[in-house]
Amino acid sequence: MASSTAEEITHDFPPFIRVYRDGRVERLIGNDVVPPSINRDTGVQSKDVVIDPEIGLSARLYIPQTPNPHHKLPLLVYFHGGGFCIETAFSPTYHNYLNSLVAEANIVVVSVDYRRAPEHPLPIAYDDSWAAVKWVGSHSTADGGEVWLKEYVDFDRVFFAGDSAGGTIAHNMAIRVGSDGLDGVKIVGMVLIHPYFVPRSVAY
Repeated sequence: MASSTAEEITHDFPPFIRVYRDGRVERLIGNDVVPPSINRDTGVQSKDVVIDPEIGLSARLYIPQTPNPHHKLPLLVYFHGGGFCIETAFSPTYHNYLNSLVAEANIVVVSVDYRRAPEHPLPIAYDDSWAAVKWVGSHSTADGGEVWLKEYVDFDRVFFAGDSAGGTIAHNMAIRVGSDGLDGVKIVGMVLIHPYFVPRSVAY
């Protein structure tokens, strides 16, 4: 009986996610990941960094081929989509897209890997993203320790972007910068790709 109860589905959202009574979460898509790399076609380099080890918040950073530390580049902070519950910053879709974007636009990218619902209900994704934005901002002074950001980024030219749920997060982050401020950083633009606007109070 216990086994059959554990296998009972409480929430089923095909083709995305399935939640079982025992709390187990089965993601039906968006599970593939790729490692950071030096892209052989574009020369774009990427690496993963841990922003907050206590909560497992991390990001993937991208820089174009042979950036010049004497010529600072715009920074794009990207928030991935997936309905707050699937995909990651390390998914092939986002990794390949951002590799291409960095090469074409000659920018630095921070792709935020926020924690996902339902294990981490909203507003955790927003809180993680704000923590990542503040971490980025810390590099405009001597506080931040990530070399790529300190050497290559022009903090007067920072953009937010995201798709679907990530578009919603990007919008929320821009509002929060406007209300709370972000010392040393100037947000000059935002790109919302099919944003999915949903009240912050909704819990999954």
